[in-house]
Amino acid sequence: MVDDEHSIVRALTRALKQAFTGTLQIESCTCGADALELLLGRRFDVIVSDLRMPGMGGMELLERAAALQPDCVRMILTGTSDFGTAQQALNGFGVYRYLTKPWETDDLIAHVGAAVKHGQLLRAQRDQALEWAASQGKVSPQDVERQRLESMEPGITRVEWDEDGCLVLQAWDDKGSTFSF
Repeated sequence: MVDDEHSIVRALTRALKQAFTGTLQIESCTCGADALELLLGRRFDVIVSDLRMPGMGGMELLERAAALQPDCVRMILTGTSDFGTAQQALNGFGVYRYLTKPWETDDLIAHVGAAVKHGQLLRAQRDQALEWAASQGKVSPQDVERQRLESMEPGITRVEWDEDGCLVLQAWDDKGSTFSF
């Protein structure tokens, strides 16, 4: 859950924890940069982001999230009900749902539950396709293992080197800008 308003994050987290007791682990952030740091560290099934936040907006966050974790189902929850923005989010960024504030708790729970199931289905289909490709010799066993590791620990197989042969580590500042060290 990503929203720049602490009260919104707390309300969303509380509602979802009550509904999904013991079945979902919920993480929350108040800025896009913190969400990206979490996405670098482990796999997420669903990300729900506010649209308008200082520094990095929800569309940019979800675009970066898709690059880091393509299997993570992306949703927008916003106070803006602009049809053009919703259309861009759904068609341009592969956003699964575009929800508006204020939300109905039962609807929110249903949409998040559907998003989790959708993500599980997509991962199962991808895994089946990968197994079939491996059985046909179209994918090497190393590629199968790399994709398995990447699905468990996002970013683990991505390595960047500089011209001197040093490993480049990337992070984001509080505005969502990338920097290396």
